[in-house]
Order: sequence, then structure tokens, then C-alpha cells
Amino acid sequence: MNMPVRNTDNVVALPQATAGVLPMPPAPGKPLLSRVVPVLGEIAVRVVPPLLVLVLILVVWQFMTNSPKASLPSPLKIWQDSKDLIVDPFFVAGPQDIGLGWRVLTSLTRVAYGFGLAAVVGILLGAIVGQSTWAMRGLDPIFQVLRTVPPLAWLPLSLAAFRDANPSAIFVIFITAIWPVIINTAVGIRNIPQDYRNVALVLQLNPIEYFYKIMVPSAAPYIFTGLRIGVGLSWLAIVAAEMLTGGVGIGFFIWDAWNSSRLSDIVVALIYIGVVGFVLDRLVAGVSTIVTRGTAKS
Repeated sequence: MNMPVRNTDNVVALPQATAGVLPMPPAPGKPLLSRVVPVLGEIAVRVVPPLLVLVLILVVWQFMTNSPKASLPSPLKIWQDSKDLIVDPFFVAGPQDIGLGWRVLTSLTRVAYGFGLAAVVGILLGAIVGQSTWAMRGLDPIFQVLRTVPPLAWLPLSLAAFRDANPSAIFVIFITAIWPVIINTAVGIRNIPQDYRNVALVLQLNPIEYFYKIMVPSAAPYIFTGLRIGVGLSWLAIVAAEMLTGGVGIGFFIWDAWNSSRLSDIVVALIYIGVVGFVLDRLVAGVSTIVTRGTAKS
């Protein structure tokens, strides 16, 4: 069979096509305003309500103490009487005539020593009590009894033992802050999953490796809960202890202001104490969030 022959005289050759990547148009970025507004809204949600409540409290306070017969100072009178303490907290006019900022730093130094020691000893004792059944049976009842003793009840014994106000105040902070650290650490150790313990047995970890590789990371949320409670109690204890031991701390300032009938100064000092206590709690909570990666609630 004869096949037809195709005529190729009129075939035109096309130029060779080359592959290439077409540039994509740049993605339109979000306007600056659309990115800033949510952040400002979040800040407003957190800041505006407390400010409104604070303004309301000040207005009610001013209204209730506006009478000349009022026994407590009004906000305006506090500003007039204690403006130097508010505006310049770090002035130095004499050995005892210093700003509240320096007094707070003195008290914080004592808290740092006492609370730091309580944190180290408390975590170690809590690990022993949580890990050993015999230690829990022997020590836990004693800890439960001692933790109910008021902080200032320890002050006479500490003064008799140390014969100095500064180490006595540090001891009061230590003995006040250590109990929540011990108890929460022990609870955290007892709640370590059995799978973690089995892994430690398989890896043949020695006691020191097991402590800082298994026990501490697993119990970290409980430990930091105890530390947050402890730092708050430490700040309360140092203020009360300084009222009796003297010195240049914030507690002695309040007692001295009371003896001199400077009620406005006392109110300002109480505000300082509250703000510093809040900052201390937030600092420990922030460290807790970093160490536990958010597993401990703030």
C-alpha cells in the first residue's frame, strides 16, 4: 500500500522557547496603623480599667477626708506634705534623712539574702521530703507545725542568737519564706510521672544527675509556685521585722513616721511597699514562665 506523502514546503519553524521564572508581585504589607491598633487595644484593655478604678478610689477618698475633722489625710494633703518623698525618692540629707528609694533598696538587700537562702535550702529539703517516704513521715509533721508560727515570733530568738539587727532580720525572712518552698517542692517531686523515673533507671543516672535532669525540671511549676508565695511573705516579714529592729529600712521608716505623727509619709511608704511587692511577684513569675516554658501559670 502506498502511503500519502505530506508536503512540508509550507511548514514554518517556531523560535525556541526558553523557560524562565516570572517575578511575583510583592505582597502588600499591612499598613502600620493596622499593626499598631491591636497592640494599643491590648494595652488599653490592661491599663485603662485599673486607672479608672484608681481615679474612682482617689475621688471617693478625697471626698470622705475633705472635712477638717477627718483623722486621715486626703490625697491632696498627702501630696502637699510628702511631695519630696514622691518626687525624689533617692535624696540624701543625712544619715537617717534619706529618700524612700534608698530605704527600699536596704530592705530589698535583706530580702535577697534571706529569700535566696530559703530558696536553696527549701528546694533541697523539699526534694528530700518528696523523694523519701521516711523523710516525709519524719519531717513533714515538724514542718507543718513550724510553718504556723508567726514570723515576728522568731525575732526574739534570732536577736538572742545573732545579737545584731541585720542578721536577725535576714533570719526572720529565711524562716518565713522557706516553708512554702519546701511544701510545694515536695508536692512537685511526688507528682513526677513514673515514666520519667523509668527513664532515669534506664540511663543509670546518679543522684545528682537525677536531681537536676529529672526532678527539678519536672517539679519546676510547683517549685516556682512556692517561690512566688515565699517572696511575698519575705517582703511582708522584712517590713514587720524592721519596725522592731530599727535601721534605715522601709519598715523602720513607717514606725518612725507613726511616732512623729506623719500620717502622709506612712501612706506614701505603704504605696511604695505595695508597688515593690507587686514587682517582686512579677519578676518571679517572669522567671517561672521562662524556665517552665509557660507550663507554670502566672
